[in-house]
Amino acid sequence: MSVPFVEIAAREDAAAAVRLLDARGLNRGSTGNLSVRCGDAMLITPTGMGSEVCGEDFVRVFLADGRVEGTWQPSSEWHFHQAVYRARPDLNAVVHTHSPNATALACLDRPLPAFHYMIAVAGGDTVPLVPYHTFGTEALSAAVGEAMAERKACLLAHHGLVAAGATLAEAMKVCQEIESLCEVYLKALAVAEPRVLDRAEMDEVIARFRSYGRSARRDA
Repeated sequence: MSVPFVEIAAREDAAAAVRLLDARGLNRGSTGNLSVRCGDAMLITPTGMGSEVCGEDFVRVFLADGRVEGTWQPSSEWHFHQAVYRARPDLNAVVHTHSPNATALACLDRPLPAFHYMIAVAGGDTVPLVPYHTFGTEALSAAVGEAMAERKACLLAHHGLVAAGATLAEAMKVCQEIESLCEVYLKALAVAEPRVLDRAEMDEVIARFRSYGRSARRDA
């Protein structure tokens, strides 16, 4: 059976994103995982495979029943990717990393508060912390699905970061931005507890983000 061009392109883009995460130091070896929605399924990194992954290595997992198609076994954490896609039809890519700063903050059992306005990139006024659950478990999947219901990122206690987006490019952007913000927050904490922007201040930022970067309409 021939593979549609759009799926081939999605696989190659996903493999390139995995290599980029490694090049930027956001993942190392086989840590973390990445998926993209593809119709009624997701294409996800195989278990135990790192930056050497190729597009054809990605495993198809059907969102409805978890049925698997592919040469390899899917990442052991495919369940929480499934939970995100089920909870958020608007999200089409999920990136999970063990990036140093986000993981350090998660290991302190701390969420990322609105100490900086760019927290809004995650869709709200915090990046919430998911309580610790063993990797690959239904308990972790349920907790991630709940945390991502109104967010594009969350921290996993004693584990790492999950970021998502309407596109793979957006998911990668959210991942990089939250990792950078975690770095700044940890540096600020070394001096003092930074002031957190209040709800009204963040609501204004979030409202501005809805139109940020869009060109003004010009009538013909």
